[in-house]
Amino acid sequence: MLLPREKAHFVLADTPLLLLDGAPVHDALPLLHAPDGEMPSCSGWSVAALATMCVVDGPGDAGCLIPGLAAAEPDPAAALAALSAWSGAVDRAGGAVVVSMQVLPANLALLDWPGILTGGIARGGFVPAAGQ
Repeated sequence: MLLPREKAHFVLADTPLLLLDGAPVHDALPLLHAPDGEMPSCSGWSVAALATMCVVDGPGDAGCLIPGLAAAEPDPAAALAALSAWSGAVDRAGGAVVVSMQVLPANLALLDWPGILTGGIARGGFVPAAGQ
């Protein structure tokens, strides 16, 4: 299933982070519980990260395709460079942390990480890169 680009946030870090907002794979991902900050692995899942698209693939029919660029991107060249850097980080880390919530706050700086990691409101974990 297609997830609109506006519903995905690619966060560049040592272990890249993919935040999903209302994703069709939300209920299929395992409940995220990481009270000590250690991300559980998502068994049977993989992520294929390219600058032009990202695929989160799960067991059975679970999975979604995320376009790399939004239609109304104000600076497509900068967005493409950021997505290329993110996909490179996924390759180096061997995967990404995928965090899915039914509704993400409009301001991602307001994310309550302790609550997300222990409160049973998010799903996901570390998803290995495809082919790993």
